Amino acid sequence: MILKMYFSAACLKMFFFAITYRITVGNGKVHYLPYYLPCPEIFSMKLQYTEEKPIQLFPQLFYQQPRVLAPKRQDVLTVTPWLAPIIWDGTFSPEILDSAYLPLNLTIGVAAFAVGKYTRFVGRFLESAEKHFMKGYRVNYYIFTDDPETIPNVQLQPGRRFVIVPVKKYPSWQEFSMRRMEAINKHIAETSHQEVDYLFCLHVDMVFCNAWGPETLGDMVAAIHPGYFNVPRSQFPYERRSSSAAYIPDGEGDFYYGGAVFGGLVRKVYEFTKTCHMTILTDKANGIMAAWKEESHLNRHFLSHKPSKVLSPEYLWDDRKPKPPEIHLIRFSTVDKNYKEI
Repeated sequence: MILKMYFSAACLKMFFFAITYRITVGNGKVHYLPYYLPCPEIFSMKLQYTEEKPIQLFPQLFYQQPRVLAPKRQDVLTVTPWLAPIIWDGTFSPEILDSAYLPLNLTIGVAAFAVGKYTRFVGRFLESAEKHFMKGYRVNYYIFTDDPETIPNVQLQPGRRFVIVPVKKYPSWQEFSMRRMEAINKHIAETSHQEVDYLFCLHVDMVFCNAWGPETLGDMVAAIHPGYFNVPRSQFPYERRSSSAAYIPDGEGDFYYGGAVFGGLVRKVYEFTKTCHMTILTDKANGIMAAWKEESHLNRHFLSHKPSKVLSPEYLWDDRKPKPPEIHLIRFSTVDKNYKEI
């Protein structure tokens, strides 16, 4: 691209012209100080391009004006006491966020585990993700599995990639769930830190129902559990044994976060999974298993290391529950299944 710029001779001296101030100091001496003003011609200066259209540095966006005294949501908490946003429908503009994030050419990673009979959920998970998850962005799906042969092929959109990550077989899903933090941490260190900017760790026995976009991006992101978003913390199923590394005393706690959804910048997820894995190992060495396994350790971590963004239960729902009026739409929800059978 050839750029031609036309200036008048008067503007060639750094685009400024000077006027002079006369001042008199205490000793009676007179001094003249130059005062520089921008050359007025710079404001009417035109850029001429050869065989190129002028670049529109700031794309036009048309959206409803935000009103300070008329918040979109008055029925729910939209910011935490530590000033992290809580993401609900109506609290953000997808168009504004896309205009900010799409030019960054980000790659978003998804880590999901399909071990044992949970491989049956992969197809539906991926198909729904292709319809609703981060549309328009590059996405890498990392499916951790102990049975790669049973993972179906799903047609992906351009710029989206599917990777199978083999893992060791364990006798039960519950036992393997205690290894999930370790597996994610190891994969980030070896591979995904070079491939993605953000990483979400999601349960595979769920489906996307509505748009999940860049409003969810943040340094470290947690999701409020759908079973406890409207109850006092005295009813949260925190680990209450002081001998556990996941211990949270009575009278403490912000929200109860679900273990099925967490994410953030890939380096932050690396630090988070490393810490949780170490506390899980500490409990194991002491012969303890936390009440809700890794979810208990996740909640302990987010109590002392507050997430920078919190997702409302829209992003982690259970379709067995009736939808209250506060939930305008469901974005990600569990699949109905027979827990005894799997």
